[in-house]
Amino acid sequence: MKEAMFHAALGDDVFNDDPTTLALQDYAAKMLGFDAALFAPSGTQTNLIALMSHCQRGDEAIVGQQWHTYKWEGGGMAVLGSIQPQPLALQDDGTLALQDIQDAIKPDDLHFARTRLIVIENTVGGKVLPLSYMQQVAALAKANHLQCHIDGARLFNAAVALAPNHQLSPQAMARALCQGYDSVSICLSKGLGAPVGSLLLGSADFIQRARRIRKMLGGGMRQTGVITAAGLYALQHNIERLAEDHANACLLAEGLQALSQQGRFAGQLKVLPVQTNILFTELPLTLADELQRFLAQYQVQLTASNYASASSQFKRMRWVCHLDISRGDIEQTLDLLARFAHSEA
Repeated sequence: MKEAMFHAALGDDVFNDDPTTLALQDYAAKMLGFDAALFAPSGTQTNLIALMSHCQRGDEAIVGQQWHTYKWEGGGMAVLGSIQPQPLALQDDGTLALQDIQDAIKPDDLHFARTRLIVIENTVGGKVLPLSYMQQVAALAKANHLQCHIDGARLFNAAVALAPNHQLSPQAMARALCQGYDSVSICLSKGLGAPVGSLLLGSADFIQRARRIRKMLGGGMRQTGVITAAGLYALQHNIERLAEDHANACLLAEGLQALSQQGRFAGQLKVLPVQTNILFTELPLTLADELQRFLAQYQVQLTASNYASASSQFKRMRWVCHLDISRGDIEQTLDLLARFAHSEA
């Protein structure tokens, strides 16, 4: 990937003539079945560009309570786009209930914001939304004359998880998940391993609007080929290997589950189900803080918060596997966890 970056052909992406960036955008659009694509520095920006390209001031977007577009991206749709979010509660499987979506669509009445867009996130917290559900949401949007967008930061994780059951390649599975949607945002970093960048995909007219909004938001850059070369390499070489991250997350979950009845973890550690590369556990606040400090001594870094936990007395800890985490790293981490479980308080 670094070699590809070093040797990338360069131009000026503000003038839409950086050859490496054009190659990345064309490759991604063809893979996922869209007319065009646009590179931007981050998934937060590609999501915001999508929202502002679909909606005008005073329009409404239906989102999930835990969607990044609503909860984890600084309120950008409201602050910068003047778009009203209509958040809905998630079901246990990570979906939004279809009836909840239907009921949230406002009638054509001047008392209400104009419902214009449905946003779906896949994966969400590591949970995979199935193909049948994605198709149902797209159909619901079209039946109600609405646009629909996928926050697919980890779309390829969903595709890798679903592909075997559908007897498709991960690339074909990702394309199937996008069918019927007006736009999708995908991250080139995270599991795919590029150092920076995301893509927004849609129709040619949509991407033309998006390009103007990207410029407005400060996302227009010059010789982007230096970083888009990494993104192109990631799409060409790093999709299938996401299965290794999923396997490592499962190995970690199994090890944590085995430890959950041992020593200091007994009756304290809750291991939530894992489907892809993201695992969540819950621990009492004091014990969680102590575990974080212990693991940090050995360069095992965890994010944790009591904000997403069912109780303020517990911390939810987030374990994420990616291409820089090997099976050996997982085994070493489990050894450390065992030492902690059997140590003195």
